[in-house]
Amino acid sequence: MNEEQLKEKVIEKLQEIYDPEIPVNIYDLGLIYNVDVLPINNVQITMTLTAPSCPAAQTIPVEVDQKIREIEGVNDVHVSVTWTPPWDKSMMSEAAALELGFM
Repeated sequence: MNEEQLKEKVIEKLQEIYDPEIPVNIYDLGLIYNVDVLPINNVQITMTLTAPSCPAAQTIPVEVDQKIREIEGVNDVHVSVTWTPPWDKSMMSEAAALELGFM
């Protein structure tokens, strides 16, 4: 599997993960800032959460790590949580904004 195919599979897995308080997956919610496929199929995810005090702050990054490791061919995963830039609703996909009634 090439880098682009693996990245697509990673994004598909990310779209299976939901914030427990918001009925939208974390990818469309705009919580994923970057997906990098590095040499030997190591995957690095840079993400944020809706707020530092988010009750799921301890569980969502762990779930991201676990889901990405399920992909056949992934060698290693590193999930990095950042607060810069802070998340805001403009980061959501159009589909997420529609689902949440922001459009």
